[in-house]
This record gives sequence, C-alpha cells and structure tokens, in this order.
Amino acid sequence: MKIIRNIAEFNQYRNTIGKQQVGFIPTMGALHAGHLSLIEKSVDDYQLTIVSIFVNPTQFDNKNDLDNYPNHLDDDLDKLKSAGVDCVFLPSFEHIYPDEYSFSITEKNLSGKYCGAHRDGHFDGVLTVVMKLFNIVKPHKAYFGEKDYQQLTLIKQMVEAFFMPVAINAGVTIRESDGLAMSSRNLNLTAIERKTAPKLYQIISSGLTIEQMKSQLANHGFKLDYLEILDNHLLVAAYLGSVRLIDNIKINKLEQVA
Repeated sequence: MKIIRNIAEFNQYRNTIGKQQVGFIPTMGALHAGHLSLIEKSVDDYQLTIVSIFVNPTQFDNKNDLDNYPNHLDDDLDKLKSAGVDCVFLPSFEHIYPDEYSFSITEKNLSGKYCGAHRDGHFDGVLTVVMKLFNIVKPHKAYFGEKDYQQLTLIKQMVEAFFMPVAINAGVTIRESDGLAMSSRNLNLTAIERKTAPKLYQIISSGLTIEQMKSQLANHGFKLDYLEILDNHLLVAAYLGSVRLIDNIKINKLEQVA
C-alpha cells in the first residue's frame, strides 16, 4: 500500500495508473466498519482503490468539535492495508488550501437546511474539499455512506451541476449490533451516553408521528437539532451531551409520518 502526503507526488503516482479504473473513498479518518464497507465495494468493483484521510477544518463550525475529532492514524493505516487499499492520500491543509480557502463551492438551496441550518458554512467546506479531492484523484467512482444523506445528495447534485466525470456510489448505513449508526463521533460518547445513543434509531424507526418522536427523544435526554423529511428519507440530528449524532431511515411517501 502506497502512502502519499503531497500533491506533486500523488500526481506522479496518478500518471502511472493510466486508464486503469479507480475507486475513491474520501474520509476524515477514525475509520470504522461503515468506511470499510465502502472500501470493500471499491476493492470488489475496481482495479485500484484510493482512500484519502484529511480532517477538513473548513467544514467545522465549532472549533472544539474540530479539536476533539479523533485521530487514530496508525490504526487507520493498518485497517486500510488489511482491506486491500492500493494508495492512501494524506495531504496537509497547505496542500489542499494553498489559497487559504479564498475560493469555495456554495450551493444555494438544500445546503441551508437541516444540517446546514445551524452550521454556518458547513456544506461549503464539504463541497469544496470534495471537489478539490476529485480534481486531484480523478476517480471513476467515489463512495459515500447514506448515513450522511443530505451530504450525499449535495455531492450528487454538485457532480451533476459541474459535469464531473465521476459516478457516486451510495453505501447503506452500517450499524452497531444495537442499531446505533456507526460514526467516528461515537468514540466521544461517555459510557452512559453510549447506552442511550441507540434510542435515536429506535425512535425514528418506531412508526410514531414526528411530534411523538420529538417527545420521546426529549424524554431520553436528546437535544433535537432537526427531525425532517427529505425526499423519501426521515432525517434526524440530535445532541447527546456534547456529541452531535445524525441518522436517517427510508420511508414510504404514501405513509409518511405526519
């Protein structure tokens, strides 16, 4: 497995690939089974799999959240090697933002709702870094999880809007045995919070009305950010202590919760 830390070296590596098919999984590290399921798809689908690890500061609206983001690089690299990844790209902020973030991608509709409503500039940072990574890696297909459904939707829309030659593959949400959606942020839950956290998925899957779900979430100590419908998905974000958890489930539009 090749490990590359700067764009010039990566460009040289990319030139040696030629026309071989490339699958790409952009991550911020602290890898779990959800990431690995996307990597497994890429390894199965393509000749070469490239993974990036870059904790992107421009998508954090809260500095404490950025400072507390877990860093398990050595463990991540071991997991990637075992998964059959061909190349890991580990750029620095200076490599990704030589302009110091003077230029950014802004979406004017969906990005201001749900996760974007109270996180100023969050999706500008997400879309900007994804476009930059796509331009560097030049993948044929990129893999993203459905847990971040709003993010997935926006990336698909960006690729379409800018005529980018990359197919976006969505991976199902991978869950712990108790139903909690896997997330790097779960590592920041206290032991007591970790026992409560699965209630988030249990409640949104309960078939109750949205108002009933809101009441139950509050009763279990969640501080709700939003509980809304996007397309055929019910989206939720809520704080448990200092940790912000997100999840979603598919719903039948003919039987949407009221």
